[in-house]
Amino acid sequence: MEKIKLEIVGLSYSQTQSGAYALVLGESGGKRRLPIIIGGFEAQAIAIELEKMTPTRPLTHDLFKNFAESFDINIEEVVIYNLVEGIFYSKLICKHNGQNVEIDARTSDAIALAVRFNCNIYTFENILSSAGILLDEDGELPESEIDEPVVAPIEEEEEYKAYSDEDLELKLQEAIDNEDYEGASKIRDELNKRNKE
Repeated sequence: MEKIKLEIVGLSYSQTQSGAYALVLGESGGKRRLPIIIGGFEAQAIAIELEKMTPTRPLTHDLFKNFAESFDINIEEVVIYNLVEGIFYSKLICKHNGQNVEIDARTSDAIALAVRFNCNIYTFENILSSAGILLDEDGELPESEIDEPVVAPIEEEEEYKAYSDEDLELKLQEAIDNEDYEGASKIRDELNKRNKE
């Protein structure tokens, strides 16, 4: 079976499950999206790596990467290979001493490691055709999906607008020190938005 390359296109609160997040993967060069519900810890692990934040102490996925690199193990790719009763199954394709080794993993953990090892994420046509959502020509969800959106939109943070850049920098460091990476991400977004203006 031919593999289809995926890219991370979104991460937001899940509208369907309280305390969970929706990770949206997009077909590379295509219009299909694959939404996956993941836990808060894994969402945070993915977000801080995408935002290039550095925690004060290594998180679990950082520890795994450090461990793997210490023993000359590299993750070559992540493959989402099955979907059973709404649960995605993934595997890490690793290379050690010139040999490929497959390791079973939860999809959320596999993606968190993929962003750290900067490796490709793949799936197969049968998974995209059964669980994927096709965007319309304008890149929007089709009308049939608007009634029940898969991903809740992220609301713009208004609370940080009143702070000066210096205060936001202090709040950002405080959030990172307290391992509040979700809050740190929102502060960084506000700072980035100001720098573009």
